[in-house]
Amino acid sequence: MADLFDDGSAATPDNAHRPLADRLRPRALAEVIGQQKVLGPDAPLTVMLASGALSSLVFWGPPGVGKTTIARLLADETDLHFVQISAIFSGVPELRKVFEAAKIRRQNGQGTLLFVDEIHRFNKAQQDGFLPHMEDGTILLVGATTENPSFELNAAVLSRAQVLVLERLPLADLELLAQRAEKELDKTLPLNGPAREALLEMADGDGRALLNLIEQVSAWKVEGKLDPPALSQRLMRRAAQYDKSGDSHYNLISALHKSVRGSDPDAALYWFARMLEGGEDPRFLARRITRMAVEDIGLADPQAQAVCLQSWQTYERLGSPEGELALAQAVAYLALAPKSNATYVAYKGARRAAKETGSEPPPKHILNAPSKLMKEQGYGDGYAYDHDAEDGFSGQNYFPETMKRPVLYAPVERGFERELKKRLEYFAKLRLKRGDRE
Repeated sequence: MADLFDDGSAATPDNAHRPLADRLRPRALAEVIGQQKVLGPDAPLTVMLASGALSSLVFWGPPGVGKTTIARLLADETDLHFVQISAIFSGVPELRKVFEAAKIRRQNGQGTLLFVDEIHRFNKAQQDGFLPHMEDGTILLVGATTENPSFELNAAVLSRAQVLVLERLPLADLELLAQRAEKELDKTLPLNGPAREALLEMADGDGRALLNLIEQVSAWKVEGKLDPPALSQRLMRRAAQYDKSGDSHYNLISALHKSVRGSDPDAALYWFARMLEGGEDPRFLARRITRMAVEDIGLADPQAQAVCLQSWQTYERLGSPEGELALAQAVAYLALAPKSNATYVAYKGARRAAKETGSEPPPKHILNAPSKLMKEQGYGDGYAYDHDAEDGFSGQNYFPETMKRPVLYAPVERGFERELKKRLEYFAKLRLKRGDRE
């Protein structure tokens, strides 16, 4: 479906006062721009409608990509009565009224498509309230959420509904939307090519935001075509979508972390900047950057952790915006540092072993014996003082006597861990030579 809008006539006095987004609202699914993964020829919704077996749905996607519109059009396609509520403004009393009305409607031979915007805002008990009405066919539930349903919706609701992902509109689809808006307004936007592209980018994949921007631009009385600087002077760039407690927060920090782990400083700095532009607390970033040094670089570059702590301290001294540069330097350093998670893996292995053998005492020869009774019990007997041994290494066993010696730390052939690996292999040979059990 390459097109969202029909060939609607030019603006008339009757619709002149209606918002542009409302005037261009699609009247059929065939008019919806984009979302081919959901509405394409072999996509889930197309198959459901063709088979006459529409199930309850959860639309997951960012704002302004058509969740509400598609839900409304689904009701039209299936002759269901459309009811829309918002979890922000609705509570248990409102839900009861909706369910009662749907029951009466069902008795009269008509089904109900209940569209719940921001469904993740309902608590667990409220979400459970939908279940009996979904199961007996009183309602066909279509929920919309900008948050990850796996974390925000009850498993019982998810098991009765299919999750469909709606995506940000790419620039090509936004351009189609702009063309339909110009046709509706019966005028061309006063922008040259680069300014027009800048306007589309300002919308950040949000179709509704683009129509609002177009409505502003079309009202300007200008001569000729505006260029990008002139457009920027007249129109504020839309703030990037970023919720510091929601999916965007976790998605972007994940992108930053994996870019550092993947040794890509350009990508790492990009995601770092995206989070700052979204209003993220630099202290949160400082903490997470330090964690990256510990988890993904470790002893391959022992200096990495110090660089992070120094950059953090520099930020605290300088504050914003100068202090962010110190954090950016740390990000670039980590991305280019040799990588190793050997200590991280060893630590997790040690924790597992500690849980499995948590009651085993240390071998007696490495225990102090401050009392006569303890000496009589053999505490400290046979302890070899490493500084008195050849090479300063006794090779004694330090694990519980009933525990087979594990191999936990396996340094890699990168960075400083190359040297540590040589040392580890050297001590292993000495240990074997001096009779420590494996």
